[in-house]
Amino acid sequence: MSTVSTFIKKVRACKTAADERALLQKESAAIRTSFREEPTNYDVRRNNIAKLLYLFTMGERTHFGQIECLKLLASPKFADKRLGYLGTMLLLDESQEVLTLLTNSLQNDLKHTNQYIVGLALATFGNISSPEMSRDLCQDLEKCLSSSNAYIRKKAALCAMRVIRKVPELQDNFVDRAKTLLSDRNHGVLLCGVTFATDLCENDPDLVDQFKSFTPILLRQLKALLGAGYSPEHDVTGITDPFLQVKILQFLGVLGRGDTEVSEQMNDILAQVATNTEASKNVGNAILYQSVLTILEIEADSALRVLGINNLGKFLTNKDNNIRYVALNTLSKVVAIEPNAVQRHRNTILDCLRDPDVSIRRRALDLSFALINESNIRVLVRELLAFLEVANNEFKANMTSQICLAADRYAPNKRWHIDTVLRVLKLAGNYVKEQILSSFIRLVGTTPELQQYAAQKLYASLQADISQEGLILAGAWIIGEFGDALLKGGNFEEEELVREVKESNVIDLFETILNSTFANQLVTEYVLTAAMKLTTRITDPTQISRIRAMLAKHSGSLDVEIQQRAVEYNNLFQYDSIRQGVLERMPPPAVREDPMRLGAPKVDDAKSKRKPKKESALLDLMGGDDLEVAPANGAPAAQTNNADLLSDIFGSTGGETAAPSQPAQSSVNDIMSLFGSNGGAPAAASSAMDLLGMGGAPAPAAPIAVPAAGPAASTFEPITAYSNHDLLVTLQAHRDASFPPGVVNVMARFHNQSFTTRVDHLNFQAAVPKSQKLQMQPLSAPGVAPGAQETQAMRVTSTQGAQIRLRLKVTFTREGEAEVSDQVDFKFPADILA
Repeated sequence: MSTVSTFIKKVRACKTAADERALLQKESAAIRTSFREEPTNYDVRRNNIAKLLYLFTMGERTHFGQIECLKLLASPKFADKRLGYLGTMLLLDESQEVLTLLTNSLQNDLKHTNQYIVGLALATFGNISSPEMSRDLCQDLEKCLSSSNAYIRKKAALCAMRVIRKVPELQDNFVDRAKTLLSDRNHGVLLCGVTFATDLCENDPDLVDQFKSFTPILLRQLKALLGAGYSPEHDVTGITDPFLQVKILQFLGVLGRGDTEVSEQMNDILAQVATNTEASKNVGNAILYQSVLTILEIEADSALRVLGINNLGKFLTNKDNNIRYVALNTLSKVVAIEPNAVQRHRNTILDCLRDPDVSIRRRALDLSFALINESNIRVLVRELLAFLEVANNEFKANMTSQICLAADRYAPNKRWHIDTVLRVLKLAGNYVKEQILSSFIRLVGTTPELQQYAAQKLYASLQADISQEGLILAGAWIIGEFGDALLKGGNFEEEELVREVKESNVIDLFETILNSTFANQLVTEYVLTAAMKLTTRITDPTQISRIRAMLAKHSGSLDVEIQQRAVEYNNLFQYDSIRQGVLERMPPPAVREDPMRLGAPKVDDAKSKRKPKKESALLDLMGGDDLEVAPANGAPAAQTNNADLLSDIFGSTGGETAAPSQPAQSSVNDIMSLFGSNGGAPAAASSAMDLLGMGGAPAPAAPIAVPAAGPAASTFEPITAYSNHDLLVTLQAHRDASFPPGVVNVMARFHNQSFTTRVDHLNFQAAVPKSQKLQMQPLSAPGVAPGAQETQAMRVTSTQGAQIRLRLKVTFTREGEAEVSDQVDFKFPADILA
């Protein structure tokens, strides 16, 4: 029979996959035959097992060799046992029934006089033992931990660690042995003992207190390693036993976590490690990095934390990409703990944005956003905008959102805020999300003194470039809404005069956009609506005629939405008195964070429907109360199917959404009558509502109306309702003297406390007892960016003056994690209604 080396040469010599497959199958058959014909020849069996392991690496079936591996263990030769144990670890696992035959061999070899055979048995025991085998051999393993041979103690410690992971109830048998290993003088045994003790404490935090008394011993060991001279047995590039140093530092972090007294004992030695370790070699960097992790994990003083962060800052200048990546990743986690210390390395972090490695750029970008605050917003945003100009497309979607969110949160003034968003729109307008555009439009709409400035800047930007969709959409909306301000002329900048903008220039710009390749459906809808609004803001009949011709041209569009807009806009010219009212300037959009603008209409109890008894009984099962569940569109709770809402809040399926109530204003009804017969009313209503806003977007839910604020308004302090998985939900109540009795406005704020991970698919639902009424506005956004917050407004009416109680359900996902769904009960203080 051929040897292993000959067999491997034949396999490599095969020219086709078919030849290789045929050779492997032939050799596999020959091995099976040999097992049957020569069962007692250990030399032949060893050769066959070696070839079988090669077949295993090639993906062939090798289960028929499992018993032969166990037979090889009975050989007295070390070579046979070594190959037999290797085959056993590769071909068997703890789910194999054959494994029960291994117990006796392991038990005999754990008592062998040859330390290397004992080591083989311990390695196999730790890798593939079943819970039953672990219990059977537990006493033998304990004896190995007490052996006088350092090699066996070292192997036994690692084997015990693996056994306890599989059978946690056995840990009590090994805790005392682990303590003994921490005082061992042999470096290898001490290394394995520290690893074993660390694993015990991390798996069972209750054991940490038992090991804290060993802190002085570990500190002495670490200090001895730092001051030790050259030792060829433990030296690695001039540093004494860096592996043991790293493990001791890791264990100290576990012992000092949350304990100020133990942490104080470590401060001096950690400062020595962080200061004296050589950083020019990779081994020293490993020790420095672990020392930083330990410093950040224990209750270290502020100076020591700054020292650790400064070491991370030095890593950022290292030529090794792995070291820079590790430093950026760690700084992202600690920026919330020591922001000032991290800020000192801001310039180095910004330099990493120009690194050729994409992973470095991504980490540096995340950290840069986490560093933004009121004092450095101008500098950092300027650098980020410079990076946005040259960034890969994969970065742009996230960058545009993060820059605009940072500007919204920390902008020094509104003009700077507008300039920043405009710059983003010009650089990456195709990647700006709808929420950012809405926020920008709201900003301009609520800032009358800058409306002319914004319109002129957008006009000039569109004159220069119409390739960015976000820029076109924002420009069309602003120019259509504030076209009269644009036509007044003025200055873009204080020192730069702008040439006069004529009415014909604006119409020329719109025609250029519509005739370009960038005019998709959404752009066309926005531009047509903006042009229609301009008909009430310009006076030149020639330009109005051009707009009508533009609309007529699109009356035959193959896109139904565009065609409908064009036809209905043209029909409005027959009713000039109504057209002026329909196209007048829209009121500034409500700011969601202002509780005075997020109320609820009064609920007419006489008209509300009583809940069916069957549904009430179902709701009773959820906590002993009859619960009213609020829809998220502002409609009264009684108009929504309670069974569906119940499944929505307490189950996994989505509930049916109630349709918003129809407007009752006579002026709207008059407008409806302009567009056809009664049979076309639904379509006409939808189209007429489009006249009041921009096209393409669904109509927003009806806002909750609130009475005008009186002099005795009271806004209470926010109260934490939910805090888990880095998501903090607070509820803030607001009362006003003008409110009806028992009415409270509530603003829910959702804070993402993580600076690296985004919260997505956020869904917040609430229910109240039957004695109360609840209405809710939609969430300001379905996700929360790192370090940002979103809001949702509610109104609660306590009809009997009872204490306000809420049952809340929060559902969300985080990047790379499973969905989180939690339910909590919440009560407002009784004095809220006082």
